Amino acid sequence: MIYIFISAIIVFIIIFCYYQNNKIDITEYRIESSKIKSSLKIAQLSDLHSKPFHKVVKKLKEIKPDMIMITGDFINDHGKNKEKMYEIGKELLGISPVYYITGNHERRLDYFDDLMKELSNLGFTVLLNDISEEIINGNQITVLGLDENQADFEDYKARKNGTFIYKDMKPYFDKLEKCNGFKIVLSHFPENFKNVKENNYSQYDFDLQLSGHAHGGQFILPFIGPVFSPGQGLFPKYARGSFGEKPRLIISRGLGNSEFPLRLFNHPEINIINICNKE
Repeated sequence: MIYIFISAIIVFIIIFCYYQNNKIDITEYRIESSKIKSSLKIAQLSDLHSKPFHKVVKKLKEIKPDMIMITGDFINDHGKNKEKMYEIGKELLGISPVYYITGNHERRLDYFDDLMKELSNLGFTVLLNDISEEIINGNQITVLGLDENQADFEDYKARKNGTFIYKDMKPYFDKLEKCNGFKIVLSHFPENFKNVKENNYSQYDFDLQLSGHAHGGQFILPFIGPVFSPGQGLFPKYARGSFGEKPRLIISRGLGNSEFPLRLFNHPEINIINICNKE
């Protein structure tokens, strides 16, 4: 009898862990803007970490977004499943245009430059401190993609010691300010929105920042919230959800895992941002 009980517990734990890591949450946001003429639907994907998550593609085929934005760590720092991720990328491109920025994991790869060329050849709009201006559904949409390159292992040590110096991204925001339309900033690191004193992004004139990296805190505990995020430490503020109004920050809890293989009460997430005209 004891063996049956133990076996049942083991099976329950396996099913529970699988569910925690594979049940996709769709989180919807609504933004009103006078810059928007006709409704626009953006899907944000983040932190797949080389997980060929076909359920994501299936969900997006049902949702039919106008734009897909990948906010880093599409491929992990071991280059795992690279060809399979390219196939996922092709499927995403069959749904809508894909805009992509790097995360800390891609930046650790020895073949970073080749990877960027391959993703660009695939059809991704790869933004490395660059701006893309598009007309989508009759709307002028301007996207600034930041390549912050600030989270290799030495950076983590410096942050812990209090000696880390954040990059001044002002030149790129100055270029963005000269552009027209609804302005979106893609930044892998959500803490850069407000936590970075004089170099914080919230001081600049744009509409929306999309970020990931924090994995929702990996564990989300009842009555406590997100537990840990690289770059923010214990009980991070910028791990999920939405902050501010204009500019507004929206954070994805991500879709995959990196070093730690388990999410807890923190399902993989696709963010859907519905932007409509402010009447």
